[in-house]
Amino acid sequence: MENLNLPPALAPYTELIESVAVALLLLIGGWIVARWAKALTLRVFRKRQLDEAVARFVSGLVQYGVLAAAIIAVLETTGVQTTSFVALLGSLGLAVGLALQGNLGHFASGVLLLVFRPFGVGDVVTVAGSTGRVEEIGLFATTLIAPDNETIIVPNGAITAGTVVNITTRGTRRGAIEVGVAYGTEIELVMKLLKAAAQRAGGTLDGPEPAVAFIGFGASSLDFKVLAWSRAEDYLGMLHNLREETYKALNEAGIDIPFQQVVVRRD
Repeated sequence: MENLNLPPALAPYTELIESVAVALLLLIGGWIVARWAKALTLRVFRKRQLDEAVARFVSGLVQYGVLAAAIIAVLETTGVQTTSFVALLGSLGLAVGLALQGNLGHFASGVLLLVFRPFGVGDVVTVAGSTGRVEEIGLFATTLIAPDNETIIVPNGAITAGTVVNITTRGTRRGAIEVGVAYGTEIELVMKLLKAAAQRAGGTLDGPEPAVAFIGFGASSLDFKVLAWSRAEDYLGMLHNLREETYKALNEAGIDIPFQQVVVRRD
């Protein structure tokens, strides 16, 4: 800066101009390095085929960490006492933390979900009483898409505080339907018809093969349960086909399905 021919009016501010120029260079350099560090972290995580949500979270932390270091360097260059500044930030952080205790709890839960990965994006889960396909795992909340296309936003704290049921993680699901036939019907015949119907139903798997159980004596019927396996994504369709094939099989065999009366209790 000493070699610059500054106007006489700016000569007294030479040191200030130099500090500002260095600060700007540091800030621009820090911003560039922060973006580079984020991209590098993402590349490393993706190369190792780690979870995308975890990769984005960690790379974001790296980016903001580099930016914070650059800002502190800029403050030191301009003569600001960073010790007092850091102390001020600490006090401010404590005050914000006390005011946002619940949100910080959700943040911590979001980190746990990203690290331990009880489910991933695309899985169908039941959490905090809601069921849906996971669309996004955020730091504060997880977004589900319900079967009827509703968007459900569940706070992460509610997820980690309760039971998580991952419906799709194992790839297959077992479905069951119950059916009653009239008293006097031959049990062996019914079980044979029900098993054949389950094997014909679209979406059922051959292994494990469908099973039929005689489960009890109803008020007006002999009750059976039909169990069948399907791929997780075919589950609802398989249940529909299973009910349809069951009804056809019993109807064609002339087996009566008693009408079940609905009993309304009044207290």
